[in-house]
Amino acid sequence: MSELSALARRTRDVYARNGLRYDQERSRALFERAWLDRFLALMPPRPTVLDVGCGAGAPISEYLIARGCGLTGIDTSVPMLRLARERFPQANWLETDMRCLDLLRRFDGIIGWHSFFHLTPDEQKETLVCFAAHLNEVGTLMLTVGPRASETIGHVGGDRVYHASLAPDDYGAILAGLDMRIVRFVVEDPECDYATVLLARKNQA
Repeated sequence: MSELSALARRTRDVYARNGLRYDQERSRALFERAWLDRFLALMPPRPTVLDVGCGAGAPISEYLIARGCGLTGIDTSVPMLRLARERFPQANWLETDMRCLDLLRRFDGIIGWHSFFHLTPDEQKETLVCFAAHLNEVGTLMLTVGPRASETIGHVGGDRVYHASLAPDDYGAILAGLDMRIVRFVVEDPECDYATVLLARKNQA
């Protein structure tokens, strides 16, 4: 097993150890606001939203709840979910792995902000199929990904953590096969802390 493959298997453990520290160090500046507003603009009023890799709920889930979303958050970190429940008891918080998503319901939107890119390329391909199955007929998907096809190493707290991405064209082809179309894709957006953001919509001509 390669070093990267081994590291990819440890993502859950990394966040179990460092989740609360990550939450404390997480910027609350909400540089993501413009993208969150674009996401909201593609959905009906008071939409149902699934936040995958929600962490402790701040600031992404917090902003969506404040904007009237009926929010469900999923994560694998029990300490972070406990904190999310304390902060935002009006939302629904579930200990669930996005790779095994089976919630028996659909949402107007799914967001995976700085979470989806912890999956391997093969896992990403499979999980996109699962996301599409959990979206309503004209549902919206927003993810942060990498700027190019790659596997690399980042850091959370004192631990190294796995990151991966497909090529932008590959995301487009997979989503097209799921009756989805990318409506906006910005590589390393300087107005969003250089995040690479993918925004797509289902059944969009």
